[in-house]
Amino acid sequence: MQNFQGKVALITGASTGVGEGIAQYLYQCGATVVITGRHKETLETAANNIDPSEKKIIPIVMDVTDPKSVEAVISQIEKHYGGLNYLVNNAGITGSHGVLIEDYALDEWDAVMATDVTGTFYGLKYGIPAIIRSGGGAIVNLSACNGITGIAGIAPYTAAKHAVLGLTRASALEYAQKGVRINAIGPGYVATPNILALPDNIQSWMAGMHPMVRMATREEIAKTVAFLLSDESSFMTGAFIPVDGGYTAQ
Repeated sequence: MQNFQGKVALITGASTGVGEGIAQYLYQCGATVVITGRHKETLETAANNIDPSEKKIIPIVMDVTDPKSVEAVISQIEKHYGGLNYLVNNAGITGSHGVLIEDYALDEWDAVMATDVTGTFYGLKYGIPAIIRSGGGAIVNLSACNGITGIAGIAPYTAAKHAVLGLTRASALEYAQKGVRINAIGPGYVATPNILALPDNIQSWMAGMHPMVRMATREEIAKTVAFLLSDESSFMTGAFIPVDGGYTAQ
């Protein structure tokens, strides 16, 4: 387990699911972790579940689609917690499934792009300067296994996750000599509480999409994120790591 004592991490979309799992693991590694999302009650519940003392898990309401909100929260982190060392751009939505492009609602396309692509851009735009001011650090962007493959029926999400890789690679090149490493991961299906609440046949279908015939655990995703944030990956930037049980190897 990495040692992140004295480090401050921001994780977007961390009130539930994969983001919550990443927050919990980084907290266990000793980091002070700011978790953000749009719903105060859900954020506070997640924070309390991870750290009942509420000293090293800090819930802050933030909307990744609003640049002023992102900028204000990062400024708040610098002011109150001494700087920002790590950023995990996790917030994302999938949109409707099983819909042809010609039938896809325009407002749904806009919502997916605003959250998954523009939200990641805002995180980079305001997070990178803060990390530089703190002496350098690392960023992990959440793409997906369909960031390098095509999946029919979810064109906006597939396009968005490809775009996240473009942002990752461009920003990694821009800041390679400025003390900020920027990488991306591509999870397959993850056994989050919401997924585990689905009917057994749907869970089995999800598991069967991977050659390993199971879903990832949240901890497996979190450990990969922690590796990319840590000095153990000190010569890695602009990389994409699938964490997908072999899905993209097919």
